[in-house]
Amino acid sequence: MRKIGPSCKSRNNILWNLVFLILHLFLVSPVACLAQQDAVESYYQENGHRILKEYAKLLALPNVSRNVDDLRLNAQWIRDAFRQRKVNVELLELEGAAPIIYGTLGALKAKRTLGIYVHYDGQPVDTTQWKHSPWHPVLYTKSMDEGGQQRPFPEQGEKIDPEWRIYGRSVADDKAPIISILAALDIIHARELDLNANLTFFLEGEEESGSRNLGAFIDTYKDKLDVDIWLIFDGPFHQSRRPQLVFGCRGSTGMELTIYGANRYLHSGHYGGWAPNPAMRLAKLLASMKDEDGRVVIEGFYDTIESIELSVKEAAKSIPEFEKALRKELGLAATESNNAPYVDQLLLPALVIRGMESARVGALARNVIPPTAVASLNVRLVKGNDPKQMLDLIEAHIRKQDYYITYDEPTDEERLKYDKIVKVRRRGGMLGFRTSMDLPIVQWVKRIAMNVAGDELIMMPTMGSTLPLYLFEEKLGKPIVITPIANYDNNQHAPNENLRLGNLEYGIKLMTQLFSEAMDVDQ
Repeated sequence: MRKIGPSCKSRNNILWNLVFLILHLFLVSPVACLAQQDAVESYYQENGHRILKEYAKLLALPNVSRNVDDLRLNAQWIRDAFRQRKVNVELLELEGAAPIIYGTLGALKAKRTLGIYVHYDGQPVDTTQWKHSPWHPVLYTKSMDEGGQQRPFPEQGEKIDPEWRIYGRSVADDKAPIISILAALDIIHARELDLNANLTFFLEGEEESGSRNLGAFIDTYKDKLDVDIWLIFDGPFHQSRRPQLVFGCRGSTGMELTIYGANRYLHSGHYGGWAPNPAMRLAKLLASMKDEDGRVVIEGFYDTIESIELSVKEAAKSIPEFEKALRKELGLAATESNNAPYVDQLLLPALVIRGMESARVGALARNVIPPTAVASLNVRLVKGNDPKQMLDLIEAHIRKQDYYITYDEPTDEERLKYDKIVKVRRRGGMLGFRTSMDLPIVQWVKRIAMNVAGDELIMMPTMGSTLPLYLFEEKLGKPIVITPIANYDNNQHAPNENLRLGNLEYGIKLMTQLFSEAMDVDQ
């Protein structure tokens, strides 16, 4: 590893070393942290024009997941940018996969290693729904929805407004942490700050397509991934628009159900009330899975939830009330489970209908009884749930509704033998995970984040989205903390994805302190 040494020779003085050690045995000095934040702010204002122009070059590279050629161009650009910051960096390869960007930066006398995970791939785009090309980043004075106007990127000496927003694919998810890391390393070099730990960078290019090769990468290069904690830079601020640390995420699995009626379309006048209607049967089957309050009534659905720690319960209680405003924003008079608290519901598995299809509606509706009806189900998992077992429970419930289950198209013999037939097509799954909030190294991350965010910081037990972090937990066995920096309303995965520049500055501050503030903790 390349080493960054002390910036002040006076630390060789015995008395100073003693004072330095005593200070580091306690909480990180608020005065020192404020001074460092001032240094970051001044650097950001002096060099923000350069940071944003470099960011625009990265955003201009198409990065749709599964397009390996484009992803390789992104990986090469990021590799070269890290090299300019004195990081030892290489591309880790597996046949047919987007490369992993792997880098290390060492610190003299470091006792810990921070693992930094980011993904550089992005979601597909429908350019017809974007106001501008998703690969031509543009700057606005504020959100388009709030009447923001396009403006040029700033020149040197021009003050950067935190309400400005950059628009482009992956500007928030997940290239924002990449440019924040690069800027933080620039600040550390420019201000001659000491690293507090060795840094290991692990940037993936297939997260948005299910991280299908991540497990193989970890197995192949496991000897390079000996860290003390993984910091996952992904996701947005809390819905209350306050910064947060997140200590878990839901897993995910699902299935597609196809219910059969007659083997061809039938006229609804001639056969309505006589021939079974698969659309009606599908509606009834799905309705049987949840009660009126939205609770899943499939037997055993909640039985495998891992017990929730006291610290998680306390963190959940400390989250400020935001749901009334969120319901208003979303046009909801009420939510499921009698308006149960949002975070409480995130700690439970969920069953969601992703979509339904049977014949046509609107101007294309016809007087027919359709031959099939299809539904796509998504099951969000929490720690303790096994994807296969949860799908087994759903199938057991379907059988209790007198359905015959097949995994292929039903044969003529099966159609004549069984009245109610459903074809099941299962999807793969990712496990949910949750890190203990009580670990000393996790508490250190919390202290650093509070130095940057202050009392605004929210300790979120889990997030609703799914990340492939269970692979890190299973294969590497180290704690994981998710450290989001993007604004809540960033249009993640959607047209006109954007990043508020105040959030970018927060990310740069957070990473600078995470990389350079004292870390004297015992695990």
